[in-house]
Amino acid sequence: MKTFPLWEGDAPGALGASPEDVPTLTVLNLQPGAKRAAVVVCPGGGYGMLAPHEAEPVAEWLESLGIAGFVHRYRLGPRYRHPVMHGDASRAIRTVRARAEEFGVDPERVGILGFSAGGHLASSVTVRNDSGDVGAADPVERQSSRPSLAILIYPVVTMGDPFTHAGSRSNLLGESPGLELIEAMSGELNVGPHTPPCFLYHGADDDAVPVENSLQFAMAMSVHRVPFELHIPECGPHGTGLGELGTPTDWRPACTQWLRGRGFV
Repeated sequence: MKTFPLWEGDAPGALGASPEDVPTLTVLNLQPGAKRAAVVVCPGGGYGMLAPHEAEPVAEWLESLGIAGFVHRYRLGPRYRHPVMHGDASRAIRTVRARAEEFGVDPERVGILGFSAGGHLASSVTVRNDSGDVGAADPVERQSSRPSLAILIYPVVTMGDPFTHAGSRSNLLGESPGLELIEAMSGELNVGPHTPPCFLYHGADDDAVPVENSLQFAMAMSVHRVPFELHIPECGPHGTGLGELGTPTDWRPACTQWLRGRGFV
């Protein structure tokens, strides 16, 4: 296992040099020269903390499928606000592509996976990305930030009432964000024809992040004819991470099949 910062020196907008000011990637298994698919994992935690059970255990599951798992620790509110987190996640995807040979991954197969607020971050990068700056002096910035696919697990998607998660919105956008900012950071309003394929899981009875977050995102993808797969069990509490084997909360078998169909497994 190896952890490294996403920028040499201070990250853009850094307010200090403590661990909380340094966004990182943790890679579990380096296989230089290989051509594995890769997935960047964004743990949840309301944009105020990072849930441990949605970090390395998820990367370990990906590794069991032959996928390179990368845990992304992004900067958090209220110390940081948007667009810092979006910039961190975009840089994480670019970094995996830029260092593909070193990491042993295929730069054409780099996905993102997020839980809860980490799902919002993943969905944000999924709908708002770019092809890179070919003239950039930094070779990482020449890479695309568009994920090849996204896996969103009980995600926060909208920043608008009545279905947003108020704590996530406050930590990300502040106490009184304007309508323009709310709409810009509501994934369901920004899906387009070039949005990559997505897998979504969300419990119908989630009492922390309403299931409408995933429903609205899936509907937007349907309108734009973007491939997606949506799983909504009747009983699926929030924050279950990888889920419990043999129960409706275990989204892994369905996701594995979906990843296989998309050439990641």
